[in-house]
Amino acid sequence: MGRLLTIVVVLLTTVVCQAQQADSTLVVMDSLAVSDVRILLPDDSTSVVVKKEKIRRDWSTWRPNPKRALWLALVLPGAGQIYNRKYWKLPIFYGGFIGCIYALSWNNTMYKDYSQAYLDISDNDPSTASYNKFLHLGVEINSSNEARYRDLFRSRKDKYRRWRDMSVIAMVVVYALSVIDAYVDAELSEFDISKDLSLRVQPTAIPTHQWGTVNRPLQAQSLGVSCSLNF
Repeated sequence: MGRLLTIVVVLLTTVVCQAQQADSTLVVMDSLAVSDVRILLPDDSTSVVVKKEKIRRDWSTWRPNPKRALWLALVLPGAGQIYNRKYWKLPIFYGGFIGCIYALSWNNTMYKDYSQAYLDISDNDPSTASYNKFLHLGVEINSSNEARYRDLFRSRKDKYRRWRDMSVIAMVVVYALSVIDAYVDAELSEFDISKDLSLRVQPTAIPTHQWGTVNRPLQAQSLGVSCSLNF
């Protein structure tokens, strides 16, 4: 009975090892590791421990999923580039986001300051004079230049409001570009760029076939450019 049980355990171990080896050839793991698989017999008296080796992922044959890259880029800017393993693009997009955020903050601050200055100079209340911080040293606003400074504050208020709105639009454009780039990059990951693809551009002589130019080869042809694509 003991020998029979030993033979059964050995056979089970062999079958499990062969099945795990077959699975390991189909599934590519991220890193090299060892995990234990414990098999219990029906009577719970004996257990067999089988070692399963996980092989390292072959990144040269890995291709990103375009839909997954698209959703990752939509949820988190830059996540699509990380998924596509194009890390060098991250400083470009994040630099664009940081620049747009800085421009948005600066223009919004200036818009609020000039808006308050325009309100203060228009209410004729001497106690509200926030516009003085925009004046040069020794310059005062009186009845002779009040209209000019009012127009100046209004124009600058409108200018910074317009630049603030453009900063928001620029941020949306950078976000859209990051999403489009992640999707297109994943789509083109399987694009054929082998040496069989070639574009050749060279000068050529094009016949004109005009009447009376049969004996005059220089006039019967004209120079041009020909393009040939091999794939």
